[in-house]
Amino acid sequence: MLLGPYGSLDRDRPLVRLQFTSFAVATVLLPLTGLIACLFISLVYHFEDSTFTHCHVSNYLPSISAAISRVPERYIWRCCIGLHSAPRFLMAATYFSFYRGRFAQRLPELLLSGLALLCSIAENTGLMLLTYVSSTETYSVHQNSFIVFIASSILHMLITCRLWYVIKRHYVNPEGSWRTRDPFRAPWWRIKGVLLVEVVFFMVLKVPKEA
Repeated sequence: MLLGPYGSLDRDRPLVRLQFTSFAVATVLLPLTGLIACLFISLVYHFEDSTFTHCHVSNYLPSISAAISRVPERYIWRCCIGLHSAPRFLMAATYFSFYRGRFAQRLPELLLSGLALLCSIAENTGLMLLTYVSSTETYSVHQNSFIVFIASSILHMLITCRLWYVIKRHYVNPEGSWRTRDPFRAPWWRIKGVLLVEVVFFMVLKVPKEA
């Protein structure tokens, strides 16, 4: 960060301002963008290799594991997951701070907020491990990382739905306005859209046999 001279009034002025909603959507779209790029490159340059099967069944599209296991697709996928994972740790801490402010007087939801933070960290860590540790290198680590990723992502999704249900029921004013209550100023349908994209991504991702 660039700082001005000591005593300057502009020393603590932020250099960049970014809306939380835009930041969250861009973070979620990184894996989808990488996946589309890998599928496109596989179809154009590695069609025979990526669609080959030992039983000689005709395939017109490569599987996800085949699309991200070759060069340069492998590095594109890992780069996108790396860029996707780093902001998610920050987002997990941001959401926990938001939940803690909302549920300061509600112990059950406060405990669920802490559990959501742990699930988010475990989910992100599992995703990074199964991406960077291939099944051909250390299969047990790859397999267990996938299990941690799936289990923590599902649990995190359920907890998030519960917390936002409580927020919508008890903390939204009768007119339905979020401007004075939501620090992120994000309508409920936008948050559900982001969560829906994550659910689709979790469902299509599978353990690659060879990476």
